[in-house]
Amino acid sequence: MTDSVRRPAPAAGGEDEQWLAEVARAAGADAGGVPVELLGDYLRLLTDAAVTGRRPRRTELDAVGALGRRAAEQGISAGRAVRLYLSAARRVWRQLPHLDRSDDSEAVRAAADAVLHVVDTAVATLAEGYAAARRELVRREESLRRELVDDLLRGDSDLGGLVERAEPFGLDLARVHQVALAAPGRRLPDTEAAISALERVIFDRLGDRDVLVATKEGLLVVIAPADPVAAGRGGGAGPAGNLGMLMHGELDRLVRGRPWQVAVGRPHPGVYGIARSYEEAREALTTARRLHSEASVIDAHDLLIYRVLLRDQPAMVDLVRAVLTPLAQARGGAEPLLDTLNEYFACGEVATEAARRLHVSVRTVTYRLARIRALSGYDPADARDRFTLHAAVLGARALDWPRRPLPA
Repeated sequence: MTDSVRRPAPAAGGEDEQWLAEVARAAGADAGGVPVELLGDYLRLLTDAAVTGRRPRRTELDAVGALGRRAAEQGISAGRAVRLYLSAARRVWRQLPHLDRSDDSEAVRAAADAVLHVVDTAVATLAEGYAAARRELVRREESLRRELVDDLLRGDSDLGGLVERAEPFGLDLARVHQVALAAPGRRLPDTEAAISALERVIFDRLGDRDVLVATKEGLLVVIAPADPVAAGRGGGAGPAGNLGMLMHGELDRLVRGRPWQVAVGRPHPGVYGIARSYEEAREALTTARRLHSEASVIDAHDLLIYRVLLRDQPAMVDLVRAVLTPLAQARGGAEPLLDTLNEYFACGEVATEAARRLHVSVRTVTYRLARIRALSGYDPADARDRFTLHAAVLGARALDWPRRPLPA
């Protein structure tokens, strides 16, 4: 039946039901195949309003709201659900037989007013029910996602259960993943904006499957797929650098939270690889803070040496105490000499480059190196002494000495 066909007055209730069923089918097709069951008694409400002017009762509107909830639970978009109702109203109005024959403009106007009231209240109630169901679904999904992320990062949950729970979120736990943590400069009163920003840019770049974004202990957590070929060194151009820069670039646009610092763990395969990458990212973030690093993106691979050094902290404390504490006797204390050693080793033991980085003269650098040799007994120019001094300097940075006293 086309919109231009006017239906004659039905002779019996059966024909009336058949007409409304045809309207429902056509409206469902207009809305892209939405199930006609979502109309409920809406068509009868429209015809009653047109014929008698009756307005919907509260119980009837409650039933429409329940249909809106059902549409949300079935994954039907709000736009398609509303289109179903508007299309049904249009088709019912154009095919009402008694209005087609009526010459009474007042009667037609009254019928139109009654029908429009039904459309207005029914569509509004449908949308309210839909929105309420969506909020419940989002809250339920958020809760499930947080629990899943917590268990993945802890790494001690039932493997089979994790695989089953991860599947609805599109997470393939057989793949190689890496974890990145974003720490705000100040505590965020509301993390929703930051999560939404990260989801938008990461989903756009990596797709919305196999990526999870959540919060944990005041940090934003991203679990993302990584190229297994690049599971060695991340680097600025590798997956770790790319993910970290991608996250930092988006978060830095936000008004709140700056300056952000992002730490990225190395890629690892499997369920336990996610927990391992998370621990690396967390340690990298902690180490960067202890080193007073202002780097916006920290690759856990670049800080592996500190994990090795601090694994036996008593031995490292003993090394720093034996090799570097004599430098505290220098005028100005040990810190200028440590800074000199750090830059000297970082630039490949080139005094002129170290001087440039330290913003001092080359003569000052050579003088400080001589003082280090005299006070500590270790010569930075000697290969064996150089290794000992470098390890001690890295240990001192990790222990935050001399800003903090060495542990007993």
